[in-house]
Amino acid sequence: MEANASDRELIEVMRRYFATKAELAALKAQLEAARQAAGAEITTFYDPRHNRTHAGILLRSHDLKREMASLMERAETWARAEIAANQDRLVEASTAEEPSSPDRPTDTPFDAAAASSRLND
Repeated sequence: MEANASDRELIEVMRRYFATKAELAALKAQLEAARQAAGAEITTFYDPRHNRTHAGILLRSHDLKREMASLMERAETWARAEIAANQDRLVEASTAEEPSSPDRPTDTPFDAAAASSRLND
């Protein structure tokens, strides 16, 4: 199965998303270890205005969260477009004319008596 340009773009977006997620997890672990070592309260430690020592890392973690949200929004936009395209294809396929059969004409209304007589034949 070959990927088209749109699929390749989605793959790249998801690669970036998971790389960003991994970086964020590493930063969180680093920050939490530092917080526990310092014996600091969560609310004070994770506020860059009060924790100048780790402010850069804290701000980077916020940036990574925003980047992850943006990447996921791009992936969701792609998915919605794919879903809409698939639904359009399904509608087109279901409304396409089916070949008529001599046993079942498609342009006449349903006639229960005729159907019953065909079954009895």
